[in-house]
Amino acid sequence: MKILVINSGSSSIKYQLLDMEDESVLVSGLVERIGEEQGSLINKAHPGTERQMVVNLEQPIPDHGVGLQMVIDLITQGESAVCSKDEISAVGHRVVAGGPFNASLIITDDLWPALTETERLAPLHNPANLGGAKDATRLFPGVPQILVFDTAFHQTMPSHAYMYAIPYEYYEKDRIRRYGAHGTSHKYVAGECARLLGKPLEETNLITIHMGNGASMAAVKNGLCVDTSMGLTPLEGLVMGTRSGDVDPAVHNYLAVNRGLDVAAIDNILHKESGLKGLCGMNDMRDIHAAIGKGDERAKLALAVQTYRSRKYIGAYMAVLGRVDGVVFTAGIGENDDVVRAKTIEGLEPFGMKINQEANAVRSKDPRKISTDDSPVSIWVIPTNEELAIARETLALVAG
Repeated sequence: MKILVINSGSSSIKYQLLDMEDESVLVSGLVERIGEEQGSLINKAHPGTERQMVVNLEQPIPDHGVGLQMVIDLITQGESAVCSKDEISAVGHRVVAGGPFNASLIITDDLWPALTETERLAPLHNPANLGGAKDATRLFPGVPQILVFDTAFHQTMPSHAYMYAIPYEYYEKDRIRRYGAHGTSHKYVAGECARLLGKPLEETNLITIHMGNGASMAAVKNGLCVDTSMGLTPLEGLVMGTRSGDVDPAVHNYLAVNRGLDVAAIDNILHKESGLKGLCGMNDMRDIHAAIGKGDERAKLALAVQTYRSRKYIGAYMAVLGRVDGVVFTAGIGENDDVVRAKTIEGLEPFGMKINQEANAVRSKDPRKISTDDSPVSIWVIPTNEELAIARETLALVAG
């Protein structure tokens, strides 16, 4: 069975075609700058080890539907083809916020009104995610379309972890509660870490840290999520590239009164102008490290604030879990930035976390242990694979 996995963004489409017989990637690619004067599409075919073909197109791509049609044509037609369109058995879609949906699902026409309601929970992501699903439904008539929600893994949180201490009617009527995000990634690396530890997942306690431009942490007890750092939206929690993470809720009123800003302007500041960017003007950690090397004090501050916030959450989740078998770093920064990892763990030695600096400095695409042999809590770098996780969820639903 071949499954196409789509992650549709506001101006992009990231995709993979997988053969689920051996979970191999047949095609991967990225459509970018959709709706701009000049768009781009990079399609890499991997039809086995005998040959690889890369197609790089630069042309206007007016909308996502056109972009997805271009992808389908490259996958199924001409020299870059790896299969016929009829061989694609299902399409899996990443959706950031599921709201009341606590598991992956097959799209049916009657679900669209409720699905559209979830857009308000992740206004930067869900409209594009669901738009991609609508395009795929039109372009693949009769082919099952599966939505895999980033929030689903977190739906095992107990009520005392997901409830906000606000009037209960806002939960009853408006479903305001903590939902989390990055759940597909957290679930995948938790399973991989348990396997590497040689323990059944249902007997493993982990702290998983998805750290990229967006960042979140999860406390996983006996294989189930019992807490996570993101909340109603992906704004709460850790310091991120452009998102503030935790702030005093009264900041909104303070800025409204003292700066004359409306809610939309304040929301834009907290989502797009805050985090690392707000502290030092840069949201790419590579640029921040370079600036620190030149003595930039605000870059130093940004790194210190980010790693301090993450360390606080690790401490909190140790208290939540009681026993911690492992800590996992994943995603762009988590997988590639040894400085951030070291500073995040710094000072946690009395709590059983001892990092091996030589192992931590190694650059690799493979899962690896970066703690010392005598560290009571093992520390890991495990590359995430959300596309494979979505394909597995899709296969499970289609297979019944």
